[in-house]
Amino acid sequence: MIPKLEARGLSKAFRKGDLRVDALRDVTLRIREGEFVSIVGASGCGKTTLLRLLDGLLEPTSGSVLIDGRVVNRPGPDRGFVFQQDRLFSWRTVEGNAVLGPELQRKAIGVARGVARQFLRLVGLDRFDGYFPHELSGGMRQRVNLARALTVGPEVLLMDEPFASLDAQTREIMQAELMRIWRETGKTVVFVTHQIEEAVYLSDRVLVLTVRPGRLKEEVAIDLPRPRELAVKRTLEFVRYTDRIWRLIEEEVREGMGRELEEAAQARR
Repeated sequence: MIPKLEARGLSKAFRKGDLRVDALRDVTLRIREGEFVSIVGASGCGKTTLLRLLDGLLEPTSGSVLIDGRVVNRPGPDRGFVFQQDRLFSWRTVEGNAVLGPELQRKAIGVARGVARQFLRLVGLDRFDGYFPHELSGGMRQRVNLARALTVGPEVLLMDEPFASLDAQTREIMQAELMRIWRETGKTVVFVTHQIEEAVYLSDRVLVLTVRPGRLKEEVAIDLPRPRELAVKRTLEFVRYTDRIWRLIEEEVREGMGRELEEAAQARR
């Protein structure tokens, strides 16, 4: 079966003058339609770079990205990107922000508003359509951010630490809400996070990247029954998954620190 989203030998290097930084090297992954996959790893391992490559926001140094077997090299309506910061337009209302995607797709204004209201209802904000961003809490702003991404009708949703700026309680509520929305829409989701518990709770699989240059270190299948209540985080099986993934990341962090110390020592000789 052809995967919904695929990366083949994906590598990305950045240059600044004579300096070359390898962010990702030879990453290959396959994501099935309707699957929820999280990407974790140490800071600087290339998680966000990988997500931007999957969206077509960056051009790979080598390798390719495919949607339904078709090579893609630029952003398209089949992918929706949810950034860490909500980036709402302050001068637009909640509905005005949500309707932006359909407007850019040049849908009739009545149709565009209907689509926006549909997804604002899905994220629980249909009663706040006339509010402005400064009148909303952080969690509500991220709900608008998610609704705006969904209004363009993406088949794949790419999410870059969308709950990182929220307090712990709001973050947990948003995780549960995202699970509900994912079940109702059936979207394929690729989710980047630093929080291991979040990745385990949300995902069918968790992909662990190595330290830079980021490579796929291990894939952890999360065999926890769905639908998942937040109480699952207190179970022994959940803790075992988080411990396993933490050990994988810890190995990479320690290896990276050792490498940096060795390089620094060589530089002083």
